[in-house]
Amino acid sequence: MRGQMIRMQMSDGAEIGVYHVEPTGERRGGLVLIQEIFGVTEHIREQCDLFADLGYEVLAPALYDREVPGFEATYSEEDIQRAIQVARQLHDFEVSLKDAQTCIDALKGKGPVFMTGYCYGGSVTWAMAARSGDLAAASGYYGGMIPTQANLEPKCPTILHFGAHDHGIPLPGVERVAELHPEVGVYIYDAGHGFQSDRRTDYHEPSAKLARERTLALFHANGG
Repeated sequence: MRGQMIRMQMSDGAEIGVYHVEPTGERRGGLVLIQEIFGVTEHIREQCDLFADLGYEVLAPALYDREVPGFEATYSEEDIQRAIQVARQLHDFEVSLKDAQTCIDALKGKGPVFMTGYCYGGSVTWAMAARSGDLAAASGYYGGMIPTQANLEPKCPTILHFGAHDHGIPLPGVERVAELHPEVGVYIYDAGHGFQSDRRTDYHEPSAKLARERTLALFHANGG
């Protein structure tokens, strides 16, 4: 990993960890990358580094630092249940949105800012695309809350990625998002939940590669 964890003060005065990576070569823009429910894990830091290698300055806030500082869970069943508890019972989703905006604010003076996120982070990305007026584009991966927030209206070009075999996100809900938002690219892959992570049993390389290509194409088309 070539980035580093820094400390940043959020809008409520709390200081949390944020993984920061400077871009390689010519700067294309800023990117706020939002974690899975498992925290800013090695996988998330690796994703940050990959985007930084392509010219993006990346910030990935450790959203659960207030409740469980330094939280990093594995994909074991015990850790999955613990991560779900943190995300759904201990941590306020609204706080995640405010922290994401703080990271956007830190980058927006330098050029266009983009957002991507996985799992929990996909839901944050969708919500921020509708809330923030400071994003150039957003790409959300298999966010379980997206179908329940299908009425949100993105303010920036947005695409979404889902697995056809994701048991936690039924396809009818995904299809409703696509129906309500013809302007949003809603892509469904022959994969399960978490297909972007090579640490998971649901990792699906062809889908991961295609989703990444689509994400980068979106960013490039919008100033990145």
